[in-house]
Amino acid sequence: MERQRRNSIALQALCIALMAASMGTVECAWRSVHLPGGGQGSATKGGAVRRRAHTASLTDFGGVGDGTTSNTKAFRTAVAHLAQFAGNGGGGMLFVPAGRWLTGPFNLTNSFTLFLHRDAVILATQDMSEWPVIDPLPSYGRGRDHPGGRYSSLIGGSHLTDVVITGDNGTIDGQGAFWWKKFHEGKLKYTRGYLIELMHSDQIFISTLTLLNSPAWNIHPVYSSDIVISQITILAPVHSPNTDGINPDSCSHVRIEDCYIVSGDDCVAIKSGWDEYGIAVGMPSQHITIRRLTCISPTSAVIALGSEMSGGIQDVRAEDITAMDSESGVRIKTAVGRGAYVKDIFVRGMNLNTMKWVFRMDGNYKSHPDNKYDPKAIPVVKDISYSNIVAKNVKQVAKLHGIPNAPFTGICISNVTVQLAAKAKKQRWTCSDVEGVSSGVTPAPCASLQRAVAKPCPFPADRFTY
Repeated sequence: MERQRRNSIALQALCIALMAASMGTVECAWRSVHLPGGGQGSATKGGAVRRRAHTASLTDFGGVGDGTTSNTKAFRTAVAHLAQFAGNGGGGMLFVPAGRWLTGPFNLTNSFTLFLHRDAVILATQDMSEWPVIDPLPSYGRGRDHPGGRYSSLIGGSHLTDVVITGDNGTIDGQGAFWWKKFHEGKLKYTRGYLIELMHSDQIFISTLTLLNSPAWNIHPVYSSDIVISQITILAPVHSPNTDGINPDSCSHVRIEDCYIVSGDDCVAIKSGWDEYGIAVGMPSQHITIRRLTCISPTSAVIALGSEMSGGIQDVRAEDITAMDSESGVRIKTAVGRGAYVKDIFVRGMNLNTMKWVFRMDGNYKSHPDNKYDPKAIPVVKDISYSNIVAKNVKQVAKLHGIPNAPFTGICISNVTVQLAAKAKKQRWTCSDVEGVSSGVTPAPCASLQRAVAKPCPFPADRFTY
């Protein structure tokens, strides 16, 4: 396996060197190898990489990597050129060489790979005239920052199949401080764009990149399926607004693994629409696996479910999670008016250090798109399992509050040891409207969770095949 990977990298390096020396387009092809690690081509089941028949460099289309020249036209022209090779044409790969490539938003195409050299930096322009305003998502009904539309994401696409965004740990820099300042000063008319957003798409593979300073969310697949996000580093100041790391939204069959995230908001947040708009679209997020995640987020969660969850969230498995200096390990956020459900959530193997809470549940998360939500749309939260968790320097073990007359049920907590901080809260657990069982939990949980369970909390076998 390692020899295959090295051989592939050598072939890729040779091809890229030829491409850099060529005045024209060089077409590269190599055999499929197995990931993880800087593969080029398209992802297939099991993590194999399918070759692309046609490869071009951004410089072939007039790209200038000096950090000041706009490359928006070059990116869009390059993608349009390679789009002709989608499907039976064998697909296309756009190579971004070393340099600083300033650009406005651009969309990808089918059967396409965007590959960044290790010294390549895609820089988001601060020229707002280059950021188109697009419609709000149907499942949200409005922008998240403001009613109405939203700015396009830097790298986007819709109704695509077989899309790869990867590289040799190249960088995508959103230059977000420009946007954060305007957001705090109330000078934006529309919701900020994201770094990467792919909609209504499938067979998505995002790997081996560093994402910096997004205007808001970093990676946002929405209404999509068969998604792998692997070996991604995401960095933003810990007090930057809404710089969530990875947010699958009304998506199914998602695998997030081996990622390192420092964020001003949730490191991973699973969503599925907002109140009546999400209920109307009715597309859940489901069959999601999160593995080997490392997170720092002092004001937010390591893994969040919601608060926008009105299409439903189910069958989420997270394991081997490491976090430090973060607000909460796992947080469920919902409210009356959201409707739908959060169910069949399984978390196993967390190592946490310096936290406000290990577990948090909020049934009264007061955030609505408008006043048209249905007060009879009561979310169901049930069958939540947490096991094999060690946490140190924690202020309070848990803050768990369900919904009056609609308690959160089927909570199972086993084999959990929490070491409280020197200045921890006197009340180690606070609970209301939650019901469940526990075993081997220290400090002992609240009364509504103290019914003993004879065996460890469940963690089903992973059925992920993509």
